[in-house]
Amino acid sequence: MLRLANVSKRFGGLSVLQDVSFEVPAGTVFGLIGPNGAGKTTVFNLVTGLLAPSGGAIELNGRSLLGVKPHRITRMGLGRTFQNIRVFKEMTLLENVVVGMHAHLTYGVAGWLFALPGFRAQERRARERARELLATVGLQDQAGDTADNLSYGDQRKLELARALATEPKLLLLDEPVAGMNTAEKVELMRVIAQIAQRGYTVFMIEHDMRFVMGLCERIAVLNFGRIIAQGTPDEIKNNADVIEAYLGRDDDDDAAAVAR
Repeated sequence: MLRLANVSKRFGGLSVLQDVSFEVPAGTVFGLIGPNGAGKTTVFNLVTGLLAPSGGAIELNGRSLLGVKPHRITRMGLGRTFQNIRVFKEMTLLENVVVGMHAHLTYGVAGWLFALPGFRAQERRARERARELLATVGLQDQAGDTADNLSYGDQRKLELARALATEPKLLLLDEPVAGMNTAEKVELMRVIAQIAQRGYTVFMIEHDMRFVMGLCERIAVLNFGRIIAQGTPDEIKNNADVIEAYLGRDDDDDAAAVAR
């Protein structure tokens, strides 16, 4: 589904990524982990077209993403959530999700201005689809509520529904459980597992090791801009380089979770 080959990224004289290569197989939940500052979000920004790589190749379903604008990458089948929640808080949940569908609506400016039949039909279908997606993440009963009234965990789920509204083949999740309590994490794990069962490919970066190990089928580990390990959760747990990378941090919980 997604392939990175020898990808590098430099900001001036600072090399952030060096020869990063891995593949995200279709139909899997794939995790990219690593200590703070390892370059994980930079990888996401390169894949989604927000940044241009300094070298290497990035392909989605065999098609190069180099030089492609972010909105066109979305149309190619890539959806994303962000580490910092970016919902439209003044809009309803339903309206938030409908916004995610506009990349695929074709009624044009004239149809919108004059409320032509094609516009009305597409908007009606978009709202029906939005209700389905809100049900997928368990928010169907709050469709008419303003997003600002949601709990933090429910705002995360709303952002996930909006990303699904872009009709992605590949869904990128940037630290999906950041700031969540234990109950919210368990609930979101259930939701993401259900999404994966519906045939979506999921690629996430996350710091919560228990969440990653419990959900991902394959994991790549990034440290100081380089991939140091790839494999199943069990292989990653037992990899000496991975354990050393985490034990070298002032983050005993993460190190212990990897070691276990």
